[in-house]
Amino acid sequence: MQAEKIWEAALGELQLQVSKANYNTWLKDSRGIAYVKGLFTVAVPTAFIEEWLKSRLSSVVCRILSTITGQNTEVLFQVQALRCDTGTAKAGLMTDGGVSLKSRHPVGKAASLNPKYTFNTFVAGDCNRLPYTAAIEISGNPGEVFNPLFIYGGTGTGKTHLLHAIGQAITAREMTTLYMSAEQFTNEFIIAIRNQKVEDFRNKFNKVDVLLLDDIQFLSGKTQTQECIFHIFSEFLADNRQVIISCDRPPKEMESFNARLRSRLEGGLVADIHPPDHKTRLAILELKSRLLKSSFDASILNFLATNFHDNVRELEGALIRLTIYARMDNSPLDINSVRQLLNDMISISRQNNGYYPPSAIINAVADYFVISPDDITGKKRDLKTSRARHIVMYLLRQQNHTNLSEIGKILGNRDHSTVIHGCEKISSSISADSQLSKSIEGIRTSLKAHRPT
Repeated sequence: MQAEKIWEAALGELQLQVSKANYNTWLKDSRGIAYVKGLFTVAVPTAFIEEWLKSRLSSVVCRILSTITGQNTEVLFQVQALRCDTGTAKAGLMTDGGVSLKSRHPVGKAASLNPKYTFNTFVAGDCNRLPYTAAIEISGNPGEVFNPLFIYGGTGTGKTHLLHAIGQAITAREMTTLYMSAEQFTNEFIIAIRNQKVEDFRNKFNKVDVLLLDDIQFLSGKTQTQECIFHIFSEFLADNRQVIISCDRPPKEMESFNARLRSRLEGGLVADIHPPDHKTRLAILELKSRLLKSSFDASILNFLATNFHDNVRELEGALIRLTIYARMDNSPLDINSVRQLLNDMISISRQNNGYYPPSAIINAVADYFVISPDDITGKKRDLKTSRARHIVMYLLRQQNHTNLSEIGKILGNRDHSTVIHGCEKISSSISADSQLSKSIEGIRTSLKAHRPT
């Protein structure tokens, strides 16, 4: 099995276990180069990164690689010049882990854009229609419409993908683009202050037509950095140069940001992006399967779409793991094998998505269908109440992993077979019934909104 494919699967797992900042700083530019007799070699760009990974992540990486390969595997980090794809430049890494704007390539050469994140690999659905449409419009007319564009949503919903896709589409028009995370911006700004070169730092942005700033919530509480970015944004907008920002919340909820910057962020289009619904998750899996040149039975894809519903990265990571195992065994996987292979990932996903008290699920479903919680646990059998009851069964099973007999007890001591019927009815209908899918996603959104903090 190719070392690159194994490491790709490992990176998918690592994205779930380390912070985004650590992943981008220490792991993003690594690649698997050899796997011989239980020793896996990973190429990294600098000795500083090699030492950090060796001292901080070796045990985690060994455990993940052992799971993927099916045997005890040790890891060796090795400094090696990384390959550069044609037309794609790599940003130079500084010793403090930041990404330098003065790297080996001039600003505007898409130094940080991921070639995998394009509009062709982005699946549009009801969950992301507005930001996707705005992104397409901006790519054709940067600075003319929706300026600034502010995209907000949870982790793994596709915000970064859209920013990279816009950047690459505009770069293809021979315009200068710059993608930065807010953390990278802050690191550069701090260094500029230390070196008394703040004006030089700000002047670098004068050469840029389109600025893409990711995860701006990182600037929370950073007064000086907020003031700097406010002036940069103002200069871009005054010159009809495009600004695109991503965040995990809308501007009105960014209470630690100064009022002028919040007002500036609200001055264009504010577009929210939701976790993909079941139909969109299936479309994502089908697209990624084609890109991975893998083929799985529809029941397996439905299983993935059902169990990984909030985070696209988790969904893709699960698909990559199955692809690796299928190639290792050189045979198709059945649903029982898939359950076993993904058991740990499903557990992590459920922990991340959280457990909801059964009463909270019942109340959320009752509120959505405008019926009494007592009707759901009682004996009413009209169509609306029965549908609501089946959805409660389904959510208790999928969200909380509650066993069937316990679900029966929660819902008025119902029979084991009744619960199986209710869960299967929703599970089999969700991919074909768009209204059902929207109802379940709406209920999940309500549950998250009312989760105690």
